[in-house]
Amino acid sequence: MSDFPVDPIGAAWLATTFAVLPMARLPVLSQIGGRRSTQVEDGFRLETYTENMRPDPKLSSHLQFHLRHEVPNLEFLSRLFTKVGPAPVQDWLNAEPSGQYVRKAAFLFEWLTGEQLQAPDPIGGKYVDAINADLMVAASPEEAVKVPRWRVNDNLPGTSYFCPTIVKTEAVKSAANLDVPQLFSQLTAEFGEALLLRAAAWMTLRESKASFAIEGEADRSTRIQRFADVLARRTGQGELPLTDTTLAEMQKEILGDVTTLTRLGIRQSPVFVGETVRYQEIVHYVAPPEEDLERMLEGIRVFLNRTKGQSPVMRSAVTAFAFVYIHPLADGNGRVHRFLINDILRRDGAIPDTVILPISAVITDDSAERRLYDSVLDQVSKPLMQGIRDQVAFASTRTQYPDGVVSNIEFTGQDQARPVWRYPNLGPHVVFMSNVIRRTITEQMREESRYLRSHIRARQAIKEVVEMPDHQADRLLRSMEQNEGKLSNVLAKEMPVLTRPEIWSAITEAVAQSVREEEPIDSSVSDRYHPTQPVGR
Repeated sequence: MSDFPVDPIGAAWLATTFAVLPMARLPVLSQIGGRRSTQVEDGFRLETYTENMRPDPKLSSHLQFHLRHEVPNLEFLSRLFTKVGPAPVQDWLNAEPSGQYVRKAAFLFEWLTGEQLQAPDPIGGKYVDAINADLMVAASPEEAVKVPRWRVNDNLPGTSYFCPTIVKTEAVKSAANLDVPQLFSQLTAEFGEALLLRAAAWMTLRESKASFAIEGEADRSTRIQRFADVLARRTGQGELPLTDTTLAEMQKEILGDVTTLTRLGIRQSPVFVGETVRYQEIVHYVAPPEEDLERMLEGIRVFLNRTKGQSPVMRSAVTAFAFVYIHPLADGNGRVHRFLINDILRRDGAIPDTVILPISAVITDDSAERRLYDSVLDQVSKPLMQGIRDQVAFASTRTQYPDGVVSNIEFTGQDQARPVWRYPNLGPHVVFMSNVIRRTITEQMREESRYLRSHIRARQAIKEVVEMPDHQADRLLRSMEQNEGKLSNVLAKEMPVLTRPEIWSAITEAVAQSVREEEPIDSSVSDRYHPTQPVGR
């Protein structure tokens, strides 16, 4: 289904006729065939119509078909309008000044290109939505803006500098409908609110540690604690980190004082995501240039304002992945990306205050989930790189940029890449993140809460045998796990009472009995007796 059909209509006809090929896959392709049918593959549709539906062989007819029967694709329309210029749309407008589809086309032409058409005066027709909210994520009705010039309701969910596309496939609708509060209420009923809150404190540190593991930096205890502190203090609080000032503040807290960067906040240097293999740079993704970043971040802020009241899962996924594709920082993008998931969920009331979902842990603990994470990032980056790879080069000399970054990358394909950067299809990202959030709550958080409950019972069982403070009971349990139930010499010196024959056997039996009373614990919950863990660890 990825290739254009033999007898195309709509966007596919326009793409082939005017040699305008989008880098991203069109969500809907249409063709003429013997009978009406619909094929769906991975959320993409191939629609077959009979001969009587064939549009006239001109731009206006196939563009009207695209706007009426397909899912408007902003990347494609941006490229098409840039290629053909204003004349075809203006001619259509002159012929049908009150038609709803030509008014939509005229509005989108001006919105996407910044060029002005000559509007009829007066213009007729009822107000129509720019996009169909049944087919795509659009602005909430109260956030749509009337555009009298075209009698169009601007219900696009972003700005012309950044407007994500989320096609409402069955998978996307199901993912967006994930009831996160209901999942939490089930956990609360099982474990109680107090226990969940105690587990949440450890999960903040766990999320920080797993976040570094995603970036291949799992053994950086100071950095892990620093990011955990940011998660604990900033999630759902204050202004969103989507401006130069707020990003600089968060970046400083994440990176600390020792960094090669000379200026924090929105980067002033080019950036790419890649790796070095045998001294050869392999580029997986080139991010937008520094002069575009502020307006693109404004597009995310507009998206959040315009989609208020819609699915928190959808809004958090779009915001987080939009951030990582824009890549506005010279360092720390991945951590802010993962911070934003929890931040938006909490601001939208989907997760309780003080709770941090260890989303990164689900990704790092499951190799299949990690592959899916990489794969969903490739949804945008791979087709982009296929289109612009020959415009990426590395100079023989390096340039030092105002923010302290030293780089020799040279990229000349900004104009070609901008429609992908500005209008990415983030539907697959919503599906992926919804599944990760569901698994985080129903698996990671449940197992963590089970473990904590078992630990509390084991601690209490020890204190029934020998009175001791909680921290000593925790120390004893940690030693038991490390020494496979045997009394260590170190522990015996610390607590001589344990050397009595009847005491140690009574303790081991009491602990074993408390574990038997608990449900089976998932052994993947690691580092259970880490000294930095909160009380109860």
